[in-house]
Amino acid sequence: MSAEVELQVKEEIVRLMKATFIRPARYVEWLSNIVPVKKKIGAIRICADFRILNLATPKDEYRITMADLLVDRAAKHEILSFMDGHSGYNQIFIAEEDVHKTAFRCPGSIETFEYLVMPFGRGHISTGNERHFP
Repeated sequence: MSAEVELQVKEEIVRLMKATFIRPARYVEWLSNIVPVKKKIGAIRICADFRILNLATPKDEYRITMADLLVDRAAKHEILSFMDGHSGYNQIFIAEEDVHKTAFRCPGSIETFEYLVMPFGRGHISTGNERHFP
């Protein structure tokens, strides 16, 4: 990883900590590496490689709701509420007993962190996420 990318990763970690999306991890049982992905605007998105955790996670048996069904269900209502699509994943809190499974480490750092909210790149999220909304 280049020094420039490493600096951007550290800045993103600080931003995620300030937003309380992550915290330092203690007593790590699961540990994932990160994959920094450069966005179109030049910023870095930190994606944890959760492939092993995804294999250990039970898969949802139910299909994702179709978009047209969601639109039909919203018709004729005076008030609708929406989640912010900008950081949609980060609006779903992780159960405290599962937070330790999201631990990750960054290259060039001896510290490990864990997500308090749903991280980008975690599998089996969309189906479960949609189930929480009417």
